[in-house]
Amino acid sequence: MRTGRPKKPLTLKLADQEKLELLARRPKTAQRVAIRSKIVLRAAEGLANQEIARCVGVTGATVGKWRERYRLLGMEGLSDEPRPGTPRKITDAKVEEAVTQTLESLPAAATHWSTRSLAEKVGLSQSAVVRIWRSFGLQPHRTETFKLSTDPYLVEKIRDIVGLYLDPPEHAIVLCVDEKSQVQALGRTQPILPLRPGLPEQRTNDYERHGTTSLFAALDIATGQVIGECRRRHRHQEFLKFLELVDSKLPPKEREVHLVLDNYGTHKAPKVIRWFARHPRYHLHFTPTSGSWVNQIERWFAKITEKRIRRGSFESVRSLEKAIKEYLNENNKNPKPFVWTADADLILGKIQRLCGRTSNSGH
Repeated sequence: MRTGRPKKPLTLKLADQEKLELLARRPKTAQRVAIRSKIVLRAAEGLANQEIARCVGVTGATVGKWRERYRLLGMEGLSDEPRPGTPRKITDAKVEEAVTQTLESLPAAATHWSTRSLAEKVGLSQSAVVRIWRSFGLQPHRTETFKLSTDPYLVEKIRDIVGLYLDPPEHAIVLCVDEKSQVQALGRTQPILPLRPGLPEQRTNDYERHGTTSLFAALDIATGQVIGECRRRHRHQEFLKFLELVDSKLPPKEREVHLVLDNYGTHKAPKVIRWFARHPRYHLHFTPTSGSWVNQIERWFAKITEKRIRRGSFESVRSLEKAIKEYLNENNKNPKPFVWTADADLILGKIQRLCGRTSNSGH
C-alpha cells in the first residue's frame, strides 16, 4: 500500500523528453544537469521519489525538489536560481578597458603594467584588476625568451635528428655529444648552513673563483649511459682525445655509430675531420644553428647542473672535477634514458606558428 503525500502528476513534453535524454547521456554534460534530467525522466515514468533516489544516487528531498521545479517551470526550472549577494559593481565596459589597456598600451616610463598602476589608470581597485587578469589569463609581470634558428637547412636537420631519436637504425649506436665549457669552481666565502625544519639551506651570495673546467660528454640515447671526462682546455685537441676515449668504450668496431653534434668549431676542425675519415663507422648529424635544444645531451647537462654543480661549493678545480666524476659514476649505475616523444611535424608546426608572429624570421 502506497504511503505519504500523493504526488502531483508530471507531464513531460515530447521536445523536453528528447532534450532531457540527450543531457542525461551526453558525456560532456555537467554532472548536476545530468542528474536533474534523470530525475525528471524517471518521475515521468511514474516512479516514486525514493525509488528514483536509489537509482540516481541522491536523497529523496533532492528528487522532490527538482520534480516540483520542472512541474512548475518546465526546462527553465532545472537551472540554478540566481545566488544572493551584492549586485555586481564593475561593468563590462570597465572590464574591457582594463583588458585593452593591459594588452595594447604601456604605462609611462615602464615596460609593463602592475596591478596597482593599472588600477590607478582605469579607476578600479587592485583586487579587481587581479581578478580580471586571472579570468583572462593575463600575466604582464612574466616574460619568456625564445631563439629562432635561421639555418637554411633547419627542416632537414630537424627531421634527420628526430628520426634518429624516434626510429634509430637497427644494431647501431646513437650518441649525443657536446661539451659543457667554462664550468666554474665557485667556493662560498662562508660555510653553507644546512637544511632545518622551517628553514631552507642557506648560503652567502658572494663567492671566490678557483678556475674552470670543461666537461666532455656523450649520451647513449638507448641506455642513458654517459661517457664523460673533464679537461682544463676546450680545443680540438681535447675533443680528439675525448673521441678516442669514446671509441675505446664502445662495442665491437663493426657496429655503426651516429653522433649528434652542434656546430662548434672544434667539431669541424681539419684534424677532427681527418679522424672521422679514418673511422668510417661514425656518421655525423649536426644540429641546426641556434638549435642545440634538439641535442639530448643538453638536457643531461641541465640535470647535472641542477643536482650537483649549482648548489655546490668547490675550493679548487680538482674538487669540482671530482664531484662531476662522482655524479657520472652514480648516473651510470642506474641510467635512465630520456624519452623523446615529439615528432618532426609537431616541432616544425610550433616553429611555423612562431614564424608567423615574428617579422623577418627567414623561414
